Amino acid sequence: MTGRRAGRPLVPAYLSTGGVARPSRPHLERLSVLARSAEPVPAGLPAAQLALLDVLEGGTLTVVEAAALLRLPVSAVRVLAGGLADRDLVLTRAPVPPADRFDPDLLKRVADGLRALKHP
Repeated sequence: MTGRRAGRPLVPAYLSTGGVARPSRPHLERLSVLARSAEPVPAGLPAAQLALLDVLEGGTLTVVEAAALLRLPVSAVRVLAGGLADRDLVLTRAPVPPADRFDPDLLKRVADGLRALKHP
């Protein structure tokens, strides 16, 4: 008889979400930021939601970071976080937008200026 494969969770991800397949907050993305709120934890929360609250105890995490720590798919963590946010136990924030594209003309002028300083 062979043992369980290393790294494979004992409980399938769809069971950790209570069978829910889609998050209640579709705007939650992989890079959305999660933080634990100051609300007290009610009794009777599922183990997976308690585990998510535990990893958020130390500060903020993105959805993908929380998924890695919990060893769950990102889709499952999105469902768990959405459920906790609906109960005001988790605060969510949209991902930080990427910086605007740089201006290639500005970079060329800076490089030209640096070259001029190097060779007077």
